[in-house]
Amino acid sequence: MLAPYAVSDAESRGRRYPESSPRYRGEFQRDRDRIVHCSAFRRLEYKTQVFVNHEGDMFRTRLTHSIEVAQIGRSIARVLGINEDLVEAVALAHDLGHTPFGHAGQDALNDCMRDYGGFEHNLQSLRVVDELEQRYAEFPGLNLTFETREGILKHCALHHAGELGELGTRFLHQQQPSLEAQVANVADEIAYNNHDVDDGLRAGLITLEQLDEITLFDEHHRQVRELFPQLNGRRVSHEIVRRMINHLVVDLVETSQARLAEYDPVDVSAVRACSGPLIGFSDGMKEKSLQLKRFLRKNMYRHYRVHRMTAKARRIIHALFDEFMNDPALLPDEARINLWEGEQEGGSSGRARAVADYIAGMTDRFAIAEYERLFNPHIT
Repeated sequence: MLAPYAVSDAESRGRRYPESSPRYRGEFQRDRDRIVHCSAFRRLEYKTQVFVNHEGDMFRTRLTHSIEVAQIGRSIARVLGINEDLVEAVALAHDLGHTPFGHAGQDALNDCMRDYGGFEHNLQSLRVVDELEQRYAEFPGLNLTFETREGILKHCALHHAGELGELGTRFLHQQQPSLEAQVANVADEIAYNNHDVDDGLRAGLITLEQLDEITLFDEHHRQVRELFPQLNGRRVSHEIVRRMINHLVVDLVETSQARLAEYDPVDVSAVRACSGPLIGFSDGMKEKSLQLKRFLRKNMYRHYRVHRMTAKARRIIHALFDEFMNDPALLPDEARINLWEGEQEGGSSGRARAVADYIAGMTDRFAIAEYERLFNPHIT
């Protein structure tokens, strides 16, 4: 049974292209299934979370990250009585627009697109599900529900919001998204912070001793040592990270339950009218989480080994973009047709957007291989 402030299938604002309701699934189950079966979702297996695909088989990718976000999100949604299927659909789709090489790739592509409207992975995820996936005879994209598309679009600049119709309204009027979208957003934060800790330890970029400076980590490290003094190796870090995630989720659930009881929203419209999100951490936990984020930014994301790869990634993205913009004949047939159509509709901006679509859709290894094919005379 869903809470009154949850999004229900029956109250969905529908799809861009009308379709009859599925017979044995809900609307958001259909969304989830379309996402899981689309090409962009499969390519997440070979897209960077922090470590580039060839750096090791045990590190997180965008695919495993998305699955972990969905798992955390569903657990939270069930306790709060909101729509698990919608949370799952948003969680699985939220990174579909990510470039190869993670945030370094996004920053590089945004730099390339600076004179053509910029590049932002949330908007690109929406573009993937609305336009770029070509799987169905009756419409472009995946034709997802309004609510799933809203959850995918976590952030949006006002000048873009004005171009998105109903989907951009909440940004223009400072409204809140559904609770399901809020849960998926915070589940994303919980997943990447804690699993980046796990991957950073595995890679040897950070140490347990360094992490003991972080309150959230130190609390659970002490507990693990007291409870399991003989434990060693990878099991120590796994146990700490597991407990950290649980601590964050419990705090999030209990804080959100208290806010829901205080504001007592009678329906989804009341949720949207709130002055701020109802899903979130307590003030104390928010500070602990921020401390962990700052630590990772300083000690992991700026580590020289990570920086070396991100510097290579920027060079690859810039080189590919410039080469395809200057000589579209280098593109494969389908991408070249998309470029021609984009140029006919939007001039140089349309041309650049088509090139950005092609590059953003690449996996890490495909981007590296494409770079080699273009610039290494010994490879065809």
